Amino acid sequence: MNGPLTPFSQFLHADKYRAEGESFDESTNRIASGLTDGTRAQFLELRAILRDMRFMPAGRIQSAVGSVRNVTAYNCFVSGIIDDSFVDGEGSIMDRAKEAAITMRMGGGIGYDFSRLRPKGALIKKLGSKSSGAISFMEIYNATGQCIASSGHRRGAQMGVLRVDHPDIEEFIHKKQELGVLEGFNLSIGVTDEFMVAVRDDTTFDLRWEGDVYSTINARALWEKIMRGTWDWGEPGVLFLDTINRENNLYYCEQIEATNPCGEQPLPPFAACLLGSFNLTRYIFLVPDVGNDGEPDGSHHGYEFNWDQFRADIPPVVRAMDRVVDISTYPLPEQEREAHNKRRMGLGITGLANAAETLGYPYGSEEFLAFERKVLMYLRDEAYSASSSLAAEKGSFPLFDADKFLESGFAKRLPPGVRTAIKLDGLRNSHLISIAPTGTISLCADNVSSGIEPVFSTSVTRTVQTFDGPTEQTIEDYGFATWGIKPKECKDVTAAEHLAVLLVAQEFTDSAVSKTCNVSPQMGWLDFKDIYMKAWEGGAKGCTTFNPEGKRMGILKAAMAKDGSGSCEIDPETGRSDCQ
Repeated sequence: MNGPLTPFSQFLHADKYRAEGESFDESTNRIASGLTDGTRAQFLELRAILRDMRFMPAGRIQSAVGSVRNVTAYNCFVSGIIDDSFVDGEGSIMDRAKEAAITMRMGGGIGYDFSRLRPKGALIKKLGSKSSGAISFMEIYNATGQCIASSGHRRGAQMGVLRVDHPDIEEFIHKKQELGVLEGFNLSIGVTDEFMVAVRDDTTFDLRWEGDVYSTINARALWEKIMRGTWDWGEPGVLFLDTINRENNLYYCEQIEATNPCGEQPLPPFAACLLGSFNLTRYIFLVPDVGNDGEPDGSHHGYEFNWDQFRADIPPVVRAMDRVVDISTYPLPEQEREAHNKRRMGLGITGLANAAETLGYPYGSEEFLAFERKVLMYLRDEAYSASSSLAAEKGSFPLFDADKFLESGFAKRLPPGVRTAIKLDGLRNSHLISIAPTGTISLCADNVSSGIEPVFSTSVTRTVQTFDGPTEQTIEDYGFATWGIKPKECKDVTAAEHLAVLLVAQEFTDSAVSKTCNVSPQMGWLDFKDIYMKAWEGGAKGCTTFNPEGKRMGILKAAMAKDGSGSCEIDPETGRSDCQ
């Protein structure tokens, strides 16, 4: 049987990604047909990969490709630049809010940088009044997103970014520290190297807007407030903007100031993320013992990873995902031009914890990290080689410049053979690797461990809210249910192990990594803050932590108790709890 096996996963896949009455096999036929641009052999090869769930396109691709629904195949976007004007001129606050509404209505989440908006109290000369500040205008976007069910069951997901040197940064840090405020947003601070050096060296730091210094503060004091926010409330996250732009393959033609809502795709204005993940559990196979006659004797001596199959699957997936750029519907013409000029995609992995632990490598161990490094090295090298071969056949992305491209921080780490191929044949896609959260598609694959995260729990009860009402299911971790492997659960993984897994992933990822470092409530305060400093020093593009005994979790528990249900409604598309 192809596709998910458990009743919960079968229901979820049908509910989220298939037309009424469409079977799993019929959906793979539809997707493979839409993403094949050549021979029947290509179609059959891709269909086999999709049917075995060795590769799972992101949800928007699965629901959009070949469908009659007017939705985009892209999961997430970044807004155009929000200029410091309420209604006047292209790029005004209200223009971008309208564009965001159009984007979310067609199924895309969206990220914004609010740093160009004048700070609270600044003079508005035209009106002879003072500004209410950058943060106040986020409420417009929040209300817009909360009103829109984006081509399905979820409200539009949004990310709000403010630079650490903006004069309103302290208000931004504290904005979500109560229930019911900006609930449609994730928040991240755009941190610069200048600020991190000031924190490290314990010096002062200027808060400024349009060249004017509004105040000079102690960098460590501001850092302390940021860290307290993340410890108590899980937000704001931190984006390392200079690392993002220094590593960016397209540093020579774009500036990145924001990310998609989950942070795995730093993107320039109007850009979008095209995501999909290889399911590593499908490459695990049982190694049979053989008798004296050389034939299997019915027993086995362990599990191995099918490296040959993994490598063979990457080129057809690159070809298929590249085709999405050409066939997708785009909410805005600016988004379509951006996608065609750069042809970004973000291939990632899921089931890493399940696969590695089945091979005997506990999460975060040296053996685990070595396996993760090898998987991602193969993915990076094969994907870039396949994109270069595709460029020789179809042409490079329009903004490709070989000499400049190969000087990016990431491209310098590509192996010599791949760099030579790019120099000679070009490159079809500007970016190829991204580690996404993979919440829903992992659940659809019988609850494999999500992305590069550890197993949350061997068994969980999930409540999924649909338009027909909630449905509750108790489901087991895939590795435990399938192979009897007792996982290292999230609560047992140290912050150092989380960070090590993050940094290995970032080394081989040209976009970014969505990863939450869960921390012990008993962790020392200096050790906690050191996670972020080490993430910056180690080359991460961002960092997010979660303290299970923080103030936000306390509010959620209280809401659950008041409700009396004992469980949250989980939106499987975003992985967010709705304990309200």
